[in-house]
Formats: sequence, structure tokens, C-alpha cells
Amino acid sequence: MLDDDTDIHPLFAGAPSTTEFKKLRKRIVRYTREAIEQYGMIERGARWLVCLSGGKDSYTLLAVLHELQWRGLLPVDILACNLDQGQPGFPATVLPEFLEKMGVPHRIEYQDTYSVVMDKVPQGRTFCALCSRLRRGNLYRIAREEGCSAVVLGHHRDDILETFFMNLFHGGRLATMPPKLVNEEGDLFVYRPLAHVAEADCEKFATAMNYPIIPCDLCGSQDGLQRQQVKQILDGWEKNSPGRRQVMFRALMNARPSHLLDPKLFDFAGLERAPEKFSENSNEIPVLR
Repeated sequence: MLDDDTDIHPLFAGAPSTTEFKKLRKRIVRYTREAIEQYGMIERGARWLVCLSGGKDSYTLLAVLHELQWRGLLPVDILACNLDQGQPGFPATVLPEFLEKMGVPHRIEYQDTYSVVMDKVPQGRTFCALCSRLRRGNLYRIAREEGCSAVVLGHHRDDILETFFMNLFHGGRLATMPPKLVNEEGDLFVYRPLAHVAEADCEKFATAMNYPIIPCDLCGSQDGLQRQQVKQILDGWEKNSPGRRQVMFRALMNARPSHLLDPKLFDFAGLERAPEKFSENSNEIPVLR
């Protein structure tokens, strides 16, 4: 990859010239490309709806995908999309102006899901679950209208880890957000190309690039969330043992069904011994597992 400002996508124009930033950028691009290839996300000639919320993660996603496309490493069309959900105080002009300036093809959609959420969710409860479902439904609709085969989201490594522990602590299941899935209707892929990228790297990148960040707390529904509690636990573990997050993330890529307890994943009932391999006169030492 080149670092000459004359050979770079506009989303990277004005990037810091420090060695530290160049390493950060290359690391994010490398991890993103790794996830795209490892999970088979590329359909040559496909069109992706890249969802842009205005947060640090979605800006990072948009920039890195355009970087890969710019380098000829991502042979898909990219359409950026922002769904304005009618939250009070949402700066509606920020993203359109940014995308126009960067020359990024985009669609801005207004749907007042905020009023629906406020009407349906009891006082004192968090809005995120219903808000997310309504947002996802609208994004699927937009993807179909635009001829896209995939909805692309900016969830990163830490989001995936937090979701795993939320399911573990509160849902009673071992599950998280997969890097690639098919929607319930079966007509769209959902991709998470930043699956291997750390949240801290997204924050450093978006801050260094001075992207116009829009906070995700306009609805006032963030206090006391289970996700925030899990994040605090993971932060504590990381502080006491740096690198713990990456170790746990690698564990999600190294599952052993035979060493868990789910009979739907492994045929425990059909498991048989092989006593003939070790007769009474055999001197062979069994391998411990």
C-alpha cells in the first residue's frame, strides 16, 4: 500500500503523516481484508449497502472499504447509507455534507422510528432493542430498493466480544454477532468486515482523521445498559492483563463442540470406545486429551 497523498482515496486525504498513524491505518486495512477473505464476503460485481451512523466505527468502515476498493482489492460497488431515525438533536446535515465532500455515493433516508420507540417502550426501559429492529428492517428495505446483495455494518471485535458475554450472562447461550449471516428472509447477506479490528483502533483512526463524529446517545437511553456493564468488566480484565480481549476473541475462532455440553452440536450419545486398541498386554501409552 502506498502512502503518497496523490494516490489515495479522498476519505484518507489529510491523514497524519506520522509513522504511528501509518501503522494504525495499515493494521486496520489488513485486519479488514483478512476478515473479508476469511469469511467469504466477496461476490464479484455485487453491490454493498454500507451503513453509516456517524460514529467512529462506521466512519472507519467506510474509509477502509473505499481504501480496499481504491486498491482494486474489493471488486464491489459501495453505496453509503444513513438512516435518520428522527432523534431529537440529530445533526441532519453533517453526513450528507461529508459524503458529498468526499465524493462517496450515498443515500440519506428519513424514518421517524424514534417516535415509535418512545410510544412502545415503557418508561425506564432502554430503547436499543426495538430501535435496532426497526433500523434493521428499514436498512433491508433500502438494500432491496437499491439492488444491494449485502448490508454492511461497522461492528468491531469488541462489539462481538461484548455480545458474547451478554448472551452468556443474560441469555444463557454461547452466541455472538457473526461476521457473515443471511437475513431471515434469505435474500440478503449481513457483513461485519471490522470483526477483527479493535475498538481502540477505530477510535484512534477516526479521531486522527478528524471525522465529524455523531454520538449515539441522542435518545438518552445509554445509562445502565447491560452492554455498558459488560464493557466495564472487559475493561477491568484488560487493565489487569493486557491482551486479554484478543485472547478471548481468538477463543471464539477456536470452538470445540466435543468439549462443550450441547448434544445438538456433538453426538455424545453416539460416542463409542475403542477398547481393542489397548489390550491388556499392550505397552502403548494412551494419549491424554
